[in-house]
Amino acid sequence: MDDPANVVTGFTAEQVTKLTGLTMAQLAYWDRSGFFCPYYAAPNRRSPYSRIYSFKDVVGLRTLSVLKGGYNVSLPHLREAAKELSKYSKTPWSDIKLKVWNRKVHFDEPETGKTRGVVDGQYVLLPIIDVIEDMRRQTEALARREPAQFGQVEQHRYVSHNAPVIAGTRVPVASIVRLSEDGYSPEDILQEYPRLTRTDVEAALHYKKANKAA
Repeated sequence: MDDPANVVTGFTAEQVTKLTGLTMAQLAYWDRSGFFCPYYAAPNRRSPYSRIYSFKDVVGLRTLSVLKGGYNVSLPHLREAAKELSKYSKTPWSDIKLKVWNRKVHFDEPETGKTRGVVDGQYVLLPIIDVIEDMRRQTEALARREPAQFGQVEQHRYVSHNAPVIAGTRVPVASIVRLSEDGYSPEDILQEYPRLTRTDVEAALHYKKANKAA
């Protein structure tokens, strides 16, 4: 994830659902209840892009998804565990390597190095749940575009206010058209948007002309 052109620094709720397996309803409820709020959160959650999640958020939410869906850990227990783990980190679900036994969350106690139940305090020996590398691989894949997306324009409810964008990106067609109208050549536009291809630029200009004609 060293190439800035391919790094996803913020994730919409829709992208988070794809990466974590959680639903939009779960994300909204956890945000409203204060259990898990996005790092980039606007005071008015009804405004566009009011919930943008960081990479750490995605890792933490994937961890919670594994705990709930894979190990049947209850939400009440996770809430209790969150209170205890917050003593060790502001973002415990992504920073602390967790373990699970009998539907209870455990971790390595910093003071002793021993594995204990987060809530009940009992010591055990368990395998570690580590999802961060899996999330790195998935977010890299999310940033990559499929060949079929090159030279295509699409619209999605949660992307750029449903405005036409280059498929597989958040680059609005209107931004490319404005640059072209300002005298930018296709090569100049590609310098502004390194992830795009020449066929993407041509598709954006064609899309604008076709819609004007219509």
